[in-house]
Amino acid sequence: MLNINEFRKYGHQFVDWMADFYENIEDFPVKSHVKPREIYDQIPENPPQQGESMDVIFNDFQKIILPGMTHWQSPNFYAYFNANASFPSILGEMLSAALGAQCMKWETSPAATELEEKVTDWLKEILGLPVNFHGVIHDTGSTSTLCAVLTAREKYSGYQVNKQGVSSFNHLRFYCSTHTHSSVEKAIRIAGIGSENLVLVETDDQFRLKPGLLEQAIENDIQNGEKPCCVIATLGTTSSTAIDPLEKIAKICAKFNVWLHVDAAQSGSALALTEYRWMIKGIEQADSFFFNPHKWLFTNFDCSVYYAKDKEALLKTFQMVPEYLKTKSDNQVNNYCDWGIQLGRRFRGLKLWFVLRNFGVEGLQQKIRFHISLAKKLEEKIKNDPDFELTAPRSVNLVCFRFKPTNLQTDVEINKLNEKLLHELNGTGKVYLTHTKLNGKYTLRMVTGQTNLKEKHVDAAWALIKECAGNL
Repeated sequence: MLNINEFRKYGHQFVDWMADFYENIEDFPVKSHVKPREIYDQIPENPPQQGESMDVIFNDFQKIILPGMTHWQSPNFYAYFNANASFPSILGEMLSAALGAQCMKWETSPAATELEEKVTDWLKEILGLPVNFHGVIHDTGSTSTLCAVLTAREKYSGYQVNKQGVSSFNHLRFYCSTHTHSSVEKAIRIAGIGSENLVLVETDDQFRLKPGLLEQAIENDIQNGEKPCCVIATLGTTSSTAIDPLEKIAKICAKFNVWLHVDAAQSGSALALTEYRWMIKGIEQADSFFFNPHKWLFTNFDCSVYYAKDKEALLKTFQMVPEYLKTKSDNQVNNYCDWGIQLGRRFRGLKLWFVLRNFGVEGLQQKIRFHISLAKKLEEKIKNDPDFELTAPRSVNLVCFRFKPTNLQTDVEINKLNEKLLHELNGTGKVYLTHTKLNGKYTLRMVTGQTNLKEKHVDAAWALIKECAGNL
């Protein structure tokens, strides 16, 4: 086991390795090309009986583990949505790991609780959110959504489902668009509501939820004895970053007294730009909102910031205080273990604080604006190329497109060609893109949001896309 001097030695060595890694990250294939079980089979079948030296362990890390890693921090990573790190975030995470605190209650680490409260207040100001929102940091957006679903369920039932079970309130209905993230359905399942009670509302030609159809669905459910409980609006859907019309949805929720939850997981970071505040017109009517700084606010995974308007509803849903968790300060402070699912909580606020202070609001705005400008330039290149077409309007920093040579006519042929193109691109190791399907069209997704992305990277990626397409 390492002693303090060895810890110091290897700590310096590892930080030097991390700096070298970032300096040379473009030399690594973006997407790992190992085969299934290739990593597993290199690791001994049994654990070591005697401790091994850190030199041997670190050598195996580089030899075995590194080839099996997909490099999310590469500027050539354009897949999914980014899970961004930055140097201040990494340093904050290192200090958090060193402190090793379990930040469940105020008394278990007062600074962790109060810093979390302050940085979530800062983010309200940065994003233009209502001052009466109460913030808490969760691990991922899936957890934030589940917390919203559970709180909506409990408030509708007068907090009786937690006591009597979900069968005491059958036929609760939840609503979202057909393009809403799959974590919503997972939350509905976990909450005991059932997938059949999730109503999927059709979208318009820009893949946004149609408010008229939402209102009609709620009215039909009321007539049929169902119980409308919650609507989930998405600001930046996963497939195309479509922005649901929040203000119209909010009016419908107010009319029927239905909980409104807003999922802004990735695109919510763009609210730091005043020119994107149109996305949250009507936000004062929302009951809950979340976005993920670990996606586009340069704070390494995991870090999801969740806001609730009704703090008491949150506490009534999640708070449990057995004797061994009671403290003398309970009535004076926030105990964030009472604000969600987890009792044990990491000190996530520290890395977020480091990022907000080191970048500053202007630094965040500059980086996000630059990423959006890169998406705009890529969009124009695709528009002007007769062999490619956009498959969805660009709203922020995701460009959806496909290769469509003039000699192919059917979507079946074009879909097969684009699937092949995607595999060819990712097989080069030079870029990593992912796909979706929009109106049946196999679509390539390219997200310009990686922390260290530069214009030269997007230009090189577009040249590679053209080259691979031409070879097909």
